[in-house]
Amino acid sequence: MTKALIIVDVQPTFCEGGELAVEGGNAVARAIASYVGDHRGDYAYMATTQDWHIQPGGHWSQNPDFVDTWPRHGVAGTPGADLHPAVAALGISHHFKKGQYAAAYSGFEGVEDDSGRIQTRQEVGYLLGHGTTLAKALKAVGVDQVDLAGIAESHCVKETALDARRLGYAVRVFEDLTVPVSEELGRAARRQMEEAGVTLVPSR
Repeated sequence: MTKALIIVDVQPTFCEGGELAVEGGNAVARAIASYVGDHRGDYAYMATTQDWHIQPGGHWSQNPDFVDTWPRHGVAGTPGADLHPAVAALGISHHFKKGQYAAAYSGFEGVEDDSGRIQTRQEVGYLLGHGTTLAKALKAVGVDQVDLAGIAESHCVKETALDARRLGYAVRVFEDLTVPVSEELGRAARRQMEEAGVTLVPSR
């Protein structure tokens, strides 16, 4: 089986001290780095995803409801939107940026942008139509199984997992390499993923 590891949105903006911090984010980042150090050889393909918001419309709000609207976070070109240092140090080659001009929870909504340069709306639209998306990248490598880790389990990890299942991949989410926004939302996300055929497993 040809496997890919997708590390979802492990960015300072979602870790303790960030604009939209998730408790346990820094610990998850370090745990993912340790896992990759031990298991890099298991994967034919590895990639990261990042929230990379330029002007994401109503996704940001000064009065967020924390369901459909959120405080300002993941601002393109800022340290908060960079990869967490523990993940950046891994030297992974493929990076998918998402949400430049609209809300985007799934990594499959992003486009490969290793440089991290800020793009115009027109460039983003062109790349989504003609550039390398995560779906195209996985197909090109001949991936059968997608393993997922990252932040947050209840949101972007879940949506990336569900999209991977819709595309026909065997999908595993490493329970100890992700963290939800809240335990209640985490339970709901886990139920939804399991119902879709996602396997929830420990990384070791």
